[in-house]
Amino acid sequence: MARIGVEESLTHVKQVLIEMGHEVVDLRSESDAAGCDCCIVTGMDENVMGIQDASIGGPVINAHGYSAEAICQMVDEKLS
Repeated sequence: MARIGVEESLTHVKQVLIEMGHEVVDLRSESDAAGCDCCIVTGMDENVMGIQDASIGGPVINAHGYSAEAICQMVDEKLS
């Protein structure tokens, strides 16, 4: 399965991803995203200036407003 970086506050999402068989890594800093196939963020730290420096080559999913199940479905779609 995939290695997924998840912000620490998204514990419900982490649990569902683990149950699906994914390796889950806590995102505490940008360096934690290295080696991840996909990252899930809360959207709370979104750059208001529109400048983004990607730490990973894979997709980044903004979890704001989505259920854990919907986020996990997005992960599956992005990685397939």
